[in-house]
Amino acid sequence: MTSNLTSGEQAAAAAVERSAATSQLRFATAGSVDDGKSTLVGRLLHDSKSVLADQLEAVAHASRSRGQEAPDLALLTDGLRAEREQGITIDVAYRYFATPKRRFILADTPGHVQYTRNMVTGASTAELAVVLVDARNGVVEQTRRHAAVAALLRVPHVVLAVNKMDLVDYAEPVFAAIAEEFTTYAASLGVPEITAIPISALAGDNVVTPSANMDWYGGPTVLEHLETVPVGTDPSQDPARFPVQYVIRPQTAEHPDYRGYAGQIASGVLRTGDAVTVLPSGRTSTITGIDALGTMVDVAWAPQSVTVTLADDLDISRGDLLAPSDHTPETTQDVEATVCHLHDRPLRVGDRVLLKHTTRTVKAIIKDIPSRLTLADLSHHPAPGELAANDIGRVVLRTSEPLALDAYDASRRTGSFLLIDPADGTTLTAGMAGDSFAASAEGAEAARDDEGWDF
Repeated sequence: MTSNLTSGEQAAAAAVERSAATSQLRFATAGSVDDGKSTLVGRLLHDSKSVLADQLEAVAHASRSRGQEAPDLALLTDGLRAEREQGITIDVAYRYFATPKRRFILADTPGHVQYTRNMVTGASTAELAVVLVDARNGVVEQTRRHAAVAALLRVPHVVLAVNKMDLVDYAEPVFAAIAEEFTTYAASLGVPEITAIPISALAGDNVVTPSANMDWYGGPTVLEHLETVPVGTDPSQDPARFPVQYVIRPQTAEHPDYRGYAGQIASGVLRTGDAVTVLPSGRTSTITGIDALGTMVDVAWAPQSVTVTLADDLDISRGDLLAPSDHTPETTQDVEATVCHLHDRPLRVGDRVLLKHTTRTVKAIIKDIPSRLTLADLSHHPAPGELAANDIGRVVLRTSEPLALDAYDASRRTGSFLLIDPADGTTLTAGMAGDSFAASAEGAEAARDDEGWDF
């Protein structure tokens, strides 16, 4: 922690960070069709002893009925009938498993172009993305698409899993060439950390146990990397953001005048005595108390859920945002963002929608769609007029009320939003405020210096 915290606060915050680092990692997998993604996930679950005996027997029975002698581990994740019949992943499959070092939430996302929106959904909250590549085919168009989506969503860690190494005789030059090509491309998009691992999901090489067939590789297995990759950031490095979810007013004899504001800290650190500004109203006050799970504390940090009390009785309701008075985001009714359209009905200029940002929902209108992004080559198609399902593009919106939006590259929580159909409440579009990709010149240079992969 930084010197902004007292020694006691630093010790408490460090304990929370250590707990978070060992408790849970959210990660997503992506890969082209037939790259072996579901097999990798199945192997990961099987070899880490995260599959119940009856599940394994059901997979073995289904495999025998299809004429396969060995259990097809891909069936552990491909749960839909259409997925099993076609041998592909269609929907996002969430799996939960644990090792002695960490708990995991895995989002197994589809590889087809028409399911790009599913990858966006699965990777939107991921702290790590595993991108699979078939060693025989190398980096293909869909691989670049997945790297671009990971970069757009600011996923902080990306693992390149070069699969089916057994089919190229475990050749190091094949792996090295693929790793360097992918790393150079991903770094040019601003992906901050890339780790390449040669694997064979079918044989189990370098998935959970080190491979005896690739003694030239001295890096971690997939599971070792998942267990040790740093999770989270130093909360004191980020400005505090506290979206109000609920106003607590007991109005009882014991607490006749109590007024507390409950919610989850989206980023940063809150302390008693801090001067805060309520957005979008702009009114100011001072934090007089922080209640964390029934215990009064002097400091709290993201992602804790707390109740905050203020020195002044202000008109604050669900959807308002508390921020440090010396570091408040600008409020605006004109929003420019990169979006991924999720619905089958196109998004068009002039559409009236609801915009949900943290706990605040306001009316909005699509004023312009300046461009649509072609992920294959990152080119922009100007003035497309509409965005179809799976399209990624730039939009300009006008909201009915001011919003306190951060740039997405500064905060994934307070820089993201959803567009919702006001008629039936269905989610239409996922949005990321600000620029499309992060600055990447230094990352590309670092990738070249590191010879294209991370041992």
